Amino acid sequence: MNAFPTFRGLFAIAAAAASLTLAAPALADGDTAAPMGAANPAGADPIPGDSVFKAFHGQDGIDRIIDDFVGRITTDPRIEARFASANLVRLRLELKAQVCYLTGGPCAYTGKDMKTAHEGMGLKNLDFNALAEDLELAMDKEQVSFQAQNRLLAKLAPMQHVIVTK
Repeated sequence: MNAFPTFRGLFAIAAAAASLTLAAPALADGDTAAPMGAANPAGADPIPGDSVFKAFHGQDGIDRIIDDFVGRITTDPRIEARFASANLVRLRLELKAQVCYLTGGPCAYTGKDMKTAHEGMGLKNLDFNALAEDLELAMDKEQVSFQAQNRLLAKLAPMQHVIVTK
């Protein structure tokens, strides 16, 4: 049995606990999430080593995942309106750099910090969860292992408290 909870299990726990940070999956040895207000604009420190980056099939795999993910979020009836006026080219570039960086790849994330990037959007938990579900589907399509998916999700989950404002 996988030592990491699945995405669905992660968010079911989070909903019950009403706090995703408290319910985030256990971090693998050496993993740390950046504390709230940390200076790291990517929202967390990268996963040590390159094994997760490799599990995502390197930069080519991340590119496919993000391209699929952006296609999903822009057509998902729950959140598509959030992206109606977004610069999708820039969004793809920033997400590819962020995921590459967080998975331990050779990329640097130089975009806005998570609070600034999402400021004024009035995002709700439902928006965050829909986005996360779409990311899981894109990672599944790329056949990224659940363990690797959950290591990335462990980095992204604490960002909910910065991104969600309503």
